Amino acid sequence: MGTIPQGGPEQNQWSGADANRIQAPQSSAPGPAPGPATGTPPGPPRPLGGVGLWLRDLLVSAVASVLIITFLYQPVRVEGTSMLPRLEDHDRLFINKFVYRFAAIERGDVVVFHYPRDPEKSYIKRVIGLPGDKLRIDHGRVWLNGKRLREPYVPEVYEDSRSMADLIVPEESYFVMGDHRSISSDSREFGPVDRPLIYGKAVFVYWPARDAGVVR
Repeated sequence: MGTIPQGGPEQNQWSGADANRIQAPQSSAPGPAPGPATGTPPGPPRPLGGVGLWLRDLLVSAVASVLIITFLYQPVRVEGTSMLPRLEDHDRLFINKFVYRFAAIERGDVVVFHYPRDPEKSYIKRVIGLPGDKLRIDHGRVWLNGKRLREPYVPEVYEDSRSMADLIVPEESYFVMGDHRSISSDSREFGPVDRPLIYGKAVFVYWPARDAGVVR
């Protein structure tokens, strides 16, 4: 921190008789009135030029992007291939950490959640059944509330032939499955996922570049 000298008022030094001497005015006539100031008052600040405006907008955009990514999104890395073909092993993506505070979880969302059998681990799967849904699986085909579920995100090569008896998804729980059905460990094994365990929605793959894009 800088310091400001604390000086007192200036003191005139007088010596000898000059200390008591005063000088009378030469004339009692008033002098000329002061004229108007000749200096030019400062004008308004000069506007930024084109380059200045561009740099300002760039800086504001960069700061806003950092704040949004820091507080709304979280970068994560995929480990495993249970969400092929959309998500590959070691893909890096952003998840939205706050969207489910304001919006409902919907069927088809790709969500990140704490693994029910070990909350220290996180899984990423697709929501298939919502609370109250009646669900069964017949040789790999998913039936919801008496109708077969269309699943264009599951290529034929990734289908399997497992079956599961009728299940009603409990309240505040979600039935999740991986898109690569033949290798995925999901609600068919560990059951529906409780709502408090779900903490994010996968929104965008940013690396590698060949996989970059919105997660659907």
